[in-house]
Amino acid sequence: MARATHPQLAYRPAPGEIPTNPGVYRFRDDAGRILYVGKAKNLRARLSNYFAPLHTLHERTRRMVTTATGVEWTVVGSDVEALQLEYMWIQEFSPPFNVRYKDDKSYPYMAVTLADEAPRVMVTRNHKIRGAKYFGPYPKVWAVHEVIDLMIKVFPIRTCSDSSYKRAMATGRPCFPGQIGRCGGPCSGRVTIEEHRAIVDDFVAFMSGGDQRFTRQLTARMKEASAAMDYESAAVFRDRLQAIEAVLNKSALVLPDDTDADLFGIAEDELAAAVQHFVIRGGRVRGVRATTIEKELDISGGELVDQILQRAYGPSGRADIPKQVLVPALPDDAAELEAWLREKRGTNVTIQIAQRGAKADLMKNAALNAQQALLLHKTRRTSDYVARSQALTDLQEALGLDEAPLRIECYDVSHLSGTNVVASMVVFEDGLPRKDQYRSFGVAQTTDDTDSLYQVLMRRLAYIDDERDAAPGTETATGETDAATEPSVSSDPTAEGTVVTARSRPRFAYRPQLLVVDGGKPQVNAAARALADAGHPEIALCGIAKRLEEVWLPGEDYPVILPRTSEALYLLQRLRDEAHRFAITKQRGRRKRDIQTVLAEIPGLGDARIRALLRHFGSVTALKNATPEEIQELPGVGPKLAATIHAHLASR
Repeated sequence: MARATHPQLAYRPAPGEIPTNPGVYRFRDDAGRILYVGKAKNLRARLSNYFAPLHTLHERTRRMVTTATGVEWTVVGSDVEALQLEYMWIQEFSPPFNVRYKDDKSYPYMAVTLADEAPRVMVTRNHKIRGAKYFGPYPKVWAVHEVIDLMIKVFPIRTCSDSSYKRAMATGRPCFPGQIGRCGGPCSGRVTIEEHRAIVDDFVAFMSGGDQRFTRQLTARMKEASAAMDYESAAVFRDRLQAIEAVLNKSALVLPDDTDADLFGIAEDELAAAVQHFVIRGGRVRGVRATTIEKELDISGGELVDQILQRAYGPSGRADIPKQVLVPALPDDAAELEAWLREKRGTNVTIQIAQRGAKADLMKNAALNAQQALLLHKTRRTSDYVARSQALTDLQEALGLDEAPLRIECYDVSHLSGTNVVASMVVFEDGLPRKDQYRSFGVAQTTDDTDSLYQVLMRRLAYIDDERDAAPGTETATGETDAATEPSVSSDPTAEGTVVTARSRPRFAYRPQLLVVDGGKPQVNAAARALADAGHPEIALCGIAKRLEEVWLPGEDYPVILPRTSEALYLLQRLRDEAHRFAITKQRGRRKRDIQTVLAEIPGLGDARIRALLRHFGSVTALKNATPEEIQELPGVGPKLAATIHAHLASR
């Protein structure tokens, strides 16, 4: 063990002090707390990256190394040992700058209590039953109950509770599930303990992927019974075959029958990642495990896969290691990970990228599920009342506001090569989106994004505290232009004539406590200029830059860096993403209408052919860049029409 510390932040070890051997390093703060744990094939080369000039480091890496007051390392004999030691230290110290996992505990499992005298099958969320064999997790409780109901028709094993089993064995009276034919344990009196254990072994083998053997056996026995005219037994075997087929149909065949693999689909952004772990046995997806990861430092896809595999197969993970692990990106130490898994499994294990065929299709499905899980995680976190309150309080403190920003408006600009410029305005109140108050703005002439942003904000700010409901040229979330608010007229019997009463203040006239723009310093400066010119400098302003998730304030040379686990940063990121989504949606709608209008001007080109053209080329750009010969390949488009389409688009 070697150690290098310094009372100041400049605690960099002396040149040549760090060895070039493989090992594991730890950064500590002045209280001795472990901040970050990492491994390296070459400690000197890896640690030198942390001691580069501060301005060249990623913002969050810079925050970690400036928070630390010392670094220490341990040299090991091999890369595999470094892998094992890194995992052990992460589990022991839970460093705040390493990724943090949040397993989805809501999924139920099917468990077979193999350590019992007469094993039972049960539904549980307890992962620590001694000697139990787990299958799943399943998406819903009813799903695992349905599978058990089908399976005990084929493999009649015990389902009763331990207390019911003991009472039945002591009294000789079958348990209640046994009396109604739903428990096939020894307490029912139909099988011995030894016979029941054999049925349990078959149940476990079937659920582990050996379904083809049982299908063949039952089919052969059914045919034998039928040939012997024992139709009653043949019907029993037929019913069992149907039950097996029902179970298999619930687990779609996605890979060859001999495929045993674990597939990891990952979706990530700058702050978090969602993992969908598909357990494939016998070519079928036997279970899915969902995990959410919160990232503090900026790590690559390969590094994230490294951490996920360590978590999945480490001491606290599941010990069932298949012969193949499919991942979206290979970590740098894939060979060492394979050696580590090979040692744990006892036979060869490969880590591969699913690049083509059925495996690649399944990887896309897992990635899609991970993307949806990540969105759900962010939505739930934003929607939680406690988290929302914390986010607004943190935002108030970070931006130095006098009060929590209960109404926040976020703006983004979208365009296609400078055309069809559309800006979006999304509104969050009390930390929740108010989609009925979303607006989109068309920008006819502009020089760049900052100019577009300035124009849009000037138009929007002109209507603060105004009686009209919306600015001309704005659209609601449904795409309909808002009408101006009209005063209502009512009769007052105590006064002469009629009295004009004003309606309540329109929503578009509400004053936001905070404006957020998608972008960095240039966008913030443009928005600040609009606030000043519109006479509303009292409205708070910030911008969020996507690359490093930096929060920029007007007039500041350096950004505000919020912790990656901050609720305020999650709220800002959700605002920015929602504004971007809404702007893109509106911009695409305008672009589609524009190109269809252009194509409709061409004689001989109807709606059906216009749709076929856009579907065939996939995008407007591809259609505009296509040659007459390529356009002519579309069925129903001849040389003359193809030349006309090409000339018409080229002239636009």
